[in-house]
Amino acid sequence: MGVPDAVRPKGLFNSIKFFVFCHSLLQLSQLLVSGYMKSSISTIERRYGLSSQKSGLLAAFNEVGNTVLIVFVSFFGSRVHRPRFIGGGALLAGVASLMMATPHFLSGKYDYGDDISSSSDNSSGLCQSESSSAAPLSNQSCQQQESPAQQVAYPLLLLAQLLLGVASVPIQPFGISYIDDHASRRNSPLYLGILLAVTSIGPAFGFITGSFMQRFYVDFDKLTKDQITLDSKDLRWVGAWWLGFLVASCLLFITAMPYFFFPRTMTREDSADNVESKPDSKQQTKPLQELSLLQFLKSFPRIALRTLRTPVYLLVVLAQVNLAALLSGLATFMAKFIENQFSQTTSFSTMMIGGVGIPMAVVGTVLGGALMRRFNLSVSGSSKLCTAAILLGMFFAMPMLLIGCPTQTVAGVFPPGTGALSCSSDCRCPQEAFNPVCGSDGVEFRSPCHAGCSSVQIDANNKVTNYTECRCVGGLGFALPGTCGSGCSHLLKPFMVLLALTSFIAAFSQTPSYMMILRSVPPEDKSLAVGVQYMLFRVLAFMPGPVLYGSVIDTTCILWGRKCGKTTSCQYYNLDRFRERFLGLQVVFVCGGLLCFLLTVVVLRRRAGRPELQPENNGGYELVNEHKATDDNKEVNGNKT
Repeated sequence: MGVPDAVRPKGLFNSIKFFVFCHSLLQLSQLLVSGYMKSSISTIERRYGLSSQKSGLLAAFNEVGNTVLIVFVSFFGSRVHRPRFIGGGALLAGVASLMMATPHFLSGKYDYGDDISSSSDNSSGLCQSESSSAAPLSNQSCQQQESPAQQVAYPLLLLAQLLLGVASVPIQPFGISYIDDHASRRNSPLYLGILLAVTSIGPAFGFITGSFMQRFYVDFDKLTKDQITLDSKDLRWVGAWWLGFLVASCLLFITAMPYFFFPRTMTREDSADNVESKPDSKQQTKPLQELSLLQFLKSFPRIALRTLRTPVYLLVVLAQVNLAALLSGLATFMAKFIENQFSQTTSFSTMMIGGVGIPMAVVGTVLGGALMRRFNLSVSGSSKLCTAAILLGMFFAMPMLLIGCPTQTVAGVFPPGTGALSCSSDCRCPQEAFNPVCGSDGVEFRSPCHAGCSSVQIDANNKVTNYTECRCVGGLGFALPGTCGSGCSHLLKPFMVLLALTSFIAAFSQTPSYMMILRSVPPEDKSLAVGVQYMLFRVLAFMPGPVLYGSVIDTTCILWGRKCGKTTSCQYYNLDRFRERFLGLQVVFVCGGLLCFLLTVVVLRRRAGRPELQPENNGGYELVNEHKATDDNKEVNGNKT
């Protein structure tokens, strides 16, 4: 039998400061996985031939397991050994992260189509009037594509994401409640502030890690350096997306270990106010402990409905849902947008999000909280700050719709209606060929074969330098490997400036909106109000958001890839439609959030002179529900008056 927690001697694992340190490292590792997944989504999409809708579903699937189980956290929080549950969740997250990388080891080598420099006669993929050598290669490739290992890759990724969602359920709620129970009243806000800061920078580290890993070729562990002929600027390039999941898995396993040595309860930090605060916490948790699981599940819908009938709470949550849907889509696909719109590499595009967009949003969130504290804003003042922040953010977001270039000319693809190329009609180009080349006349072709090129020049490093004797290319008649690009790379700087300003200003609304939620419901409903808020986030924003954005992106595709008779990922997008629909959806969500905040201001103004609105000691307001309250609420309100 172990030593009782009450008489356990002081030590490293009886220090709440050490718990905060361990929990900061764990949350950093956990959120690194989340950010890394979003940074790698377009790479996984290209590697396994997924549509943007499917990749959006993959990105959102971790919310499924989280949403189903998050309700039980409020019930089990005070009944279980919280550190061990946190450690168990971290170990499960490590296993899930390891599972995310598994498809790479089960699948064969990445087949990106034409590989001229590695063929025996240096003529594969070129214009050949009579070619019979391509068929066996195509059949071999199709056998690999239809192998069980390749077919199980997407379901395995979905399962891993589901487990990641389940694993994250106990980590943050149990960690916060454990710190709040055992930290002094004076230090508790500082510790929670540290966790909030780590929560904010975790996804940024994930994106930066993704940017670094995508510089390595996906099969660098299966091929020698000389066998890797692609570079990161090639449209077919796939980075080592799996490598970051292995690193994150190791970090999760390491950071999980200390939690199995923390006691179920520990002595609170030495402070004069602990004697007063401890009985209060026991008194508050007692009603919850007296409920059975069945009683808890029966009462939850009633309390949730009562909370949602509070107008200010409902409007603020709906505003946050709009902004959360916006954030979920941008975090998943903004790197893909930058990559296509401004002809950048996947690695660089990911770095722009992790190094510019997310940090600016973090700074905005911190300053929003500082403004609240500096001016001691009430609920009404907070609603005005949120409205002003979203309105100003929309002012900077609108010009982004105009920053971009039209789609480059791709022979036989864009502009639409050009039809098949007669100059290469006798080249017998395979329908699945995708090896973009840029002609000397500035026109892009899907492959050297489609450009009518019959000869190739290779340097000493066995890499293609250019294609010659291209009958479809005007002027000098040669073509360079790679895309011609959109010609918009010079517009990336103003776009990123506007994106950073929009993220910075819109983030001012985060802290005030959270405080409005806490101050708009009765004290006894606060914990469940936050639970309902996060559930609505997941059901209405985090789950459908990436899928909706992915579906919108798919509507802008003008050429889908084909492999073995099946449709794969998109090869060319209509850049004007991509920009208008992707950023236009962003504006729609911003307008939805702005409308909800404006309605909140109106509701608060109409209630300002009425007796139902009573100031509280903390500078906020208690909004009494106008609907018929239950008997227990009447007693609570009667005691307060």
